[in-house]
Amino acid sequence: MASSTNEGSVNETRSGKKSKKNTNQVDESQLFAVPDGWKEPAFTKDDNPKGLLEESSFATLFPKYREAYLKECWPLVQKALGDSHIKATLDLIEGSITVCTTKKTFDPYAVVRARDLIKLLARSVPFEQAVRILEDDMACDIIKIGTLVRTRERFVKRRQRLIGPKGSTLKALELLTNCYVMVQGNTVSALGPFNGLKEVSADFLNQDHTLMIKRELSKDPELRLQSWERFLPNFRHKNLTKRKEPKKKTTKKEYTPFPPQQPESQIDKELATGEFFLRESVKKRKKMEEIKVKQAEVLSKRQEERNRAFIPPKEKPVMKKTNKAPSEAKINIEAIKAKVRKAKTKKLGAPSVNPVPQTKPAYDKKKKNKG
Repeated sequence: MASSTNEGSVNETRSGKKSKKNTNQVDESQLFAVPDGWKEPAFTKDDNPKGLLEESSFATLFPKYREAYLKECWPLVQKALGDSHIKATLDLIEGSITVCTTKKTFDPYAVVRARDLIKLLARSVPFEQAVRILEDDMACDIIKIGTLVRTRERFVKRRQRLIGPKGSTLKALELLTNCYVMVQGNTVSALGPFNGLKEVSADFLNQDHTLMIKRELSKDPELRLQSWERFLPNFRHKNLTKRKEPKKKTTKKEYTPFPPQQPESQIDKELATGEFFLRESVKKRKKMEEIKVKQAEVLSKRQEERNRAFIPPKEKPVMKKTNKAPSEAKINIEAIKAKVRKAKTKKLGAPSVNPVPQTKPAYDKKKKNKG
């Protein structure tokens, strides 16, 4: 009887384990899909009737140019934080905003949302958008984009491309992600639901411009649990900039497993020529002869260099001009005579060719006759 009861208990435990595995498999598949229209219940005072034990506070600094705007909207900020019983103080001398809990505060996470609110207000986010952080489904993120690119010029161009002409690209990103996005300096302030913030950060950091495709795919209930890689485009980055080639190119030698041949020593050279077996006197005489030959070569070179100064340069041959006499056939004598006649007829003081005889007056003849 005992053995039968033990076997029955073992079977029950095995069947229980199998049933647990089946239930786990079903639960895991259901965890991926959230029912439409489901919302987490709001945190009320009944959940924490005794309140908080200790006070917690956060502070942040704001720039000088935000002082006038914060003065105007400060009553609205206090009213919004008063619903969750959080105290806010604005210090214009130090340029800081402080939020802290009170005895009536029942939500422990409310002070964290108030911290995000003052952080957004200090980063030039308008009050109408920053108040949305106090809702349960909202979150904020500050993305640093200043360190993504090395050069400043490329960073400015990329930031302008993300903003688009008249902010059109940024507005399209806000509509696709249901988030408020504000680019200022080297940071981006984003405010919206968690899924939208994830897409905004991916788009700014990785430049993944496939949000419209993902939005349409998420609407289909059959494709929610499937991978979307087949629907998304694959962008291949082409490296257009060629690597600069070095001026001196070194060619690698062929690899050989054998080591290089050992160079010959001075003794080996002497043994090959037979000088090793000569006497020292003969070796000295041979060295002296070699030195004298070298000295003679050097002297001859120096003498040639000295003699170069006394060698006259080569003169260029003078080209003699040959005056050829003009041939008689080419000369036109009549044309020359006509030119001379024309020159004489000109009124340049020269006498005429055919002079007219002058007639003497009558009184001159009478004088001659008398004489």
